[in-house]
Amino acid sequence: MNPDAIETLRQHLITALNALPEETRRLFHGRGRCWAGLEHVTVDWLQGVLLVSLFRDPGPAERQALTEMLTALGHSAQWPSGASLLLQHRYLPDSDTEALLGEVPEEWLISENGLRYKLDLGRKQNNGLFLDMRYGRRWVQEQTRGKRVLNLFAYTCGFSVAAIAGGAERVVNLDMARAALSRGRDNHRLNEHDLSRVEFLGHELFKSWGKVRKSSPYDLIIIDPPSFQKGSFALSRDYRKILRRLPELLADGGRVLACVNDPDVGPEFLMERMASEAPMLAFSMRLENPPEFPDIHPDSSLKAMVFFAGLAADGCPANRAALAISNAP
Repeated sequence: MNPDAIETLRQHLITALNALPEETRRLFHGRGRCWAGLEHVTVDWLQGVLLVSLFRDPGPAERQALTEMLTALGHSAQWPSGASLLLQHRYLPDSDTEALLGEVPEEWLISENGLRYKLDLGRKQNNGLFLDMRYGRRWVQEQTRGKRVLNLFAYTCGFSVAAIAGGAERVVNLDMARAALSRGRDNHRLNEHDLSRVEFLGHELFKSWGKVRKSSPYDLIIIDPPSFQKGSFALSRDYRKILRRLPELLADGGRVLACVNDPDVGPEFLMERMASEAPMLAFSMRLENPPEFPDIHPDSSLKAMVFFAGLAADGCPANRAALAISNAP
């Protein structure tokens, strides 16, 4: 992170601060590798909090220069009145967060697409909502009226909140992190949702297929796993175990939203494994990613891909033929 890179970041932030969005948005996404020297930096606007995250240590001199630039920006005329400025060191084991201006709030409320979510700032590596999945949550909200939804790796239930807001009949959330599911209940309550339509299963997926089947068949199954979760999930090894279960869980005409967020894994990973493990599912589309998440290569960005229970016109599983178009928006 040389002086030129820090100046580039400063100019981006000045432009963003002069036209702040009404809802939560990423303001700068260096991890897409579009700006040299800033590959480890992201900046999020959390509606009263500007959160700058470092994913590796830039070194003492560069870290000091960055801190000085941000502090000066926090005292400039462009700075929104009363807003806090936080610097999160994601490369540290506890992801320490320091306040350069204002304070680190224990909890913080934000909104996205008219829905409200509660975030944890300064205590955990992830704050509670992955902003790159904004279009995915919007798609779920638009597609789920009257539907039964299974939300695997539910985390804080962002997809569930969107589904109930969209009129889903029922949503089953499964995640082994019970604290995350508890925050999911909070998010539903924030939006005044009927919790009798929402189920929370705090279990490890591969030991809980019986519990998952109880509410099947599902009209939509959402699979949004971490790339790696120590002791419970490895993308290359375990994704196919989920896909081969889909035929017994999915309703006739049902759909699957399958996601991969590993930049080193392209869309062909899902296409090939779906064709192998669940050939009754045909490829439909890859959801676009929000424009605030530019990436030097589309295959490195978030992959959120829709499959449906059906066959192509020639009677062959469409996902095999769709390999050539898997990079299409």
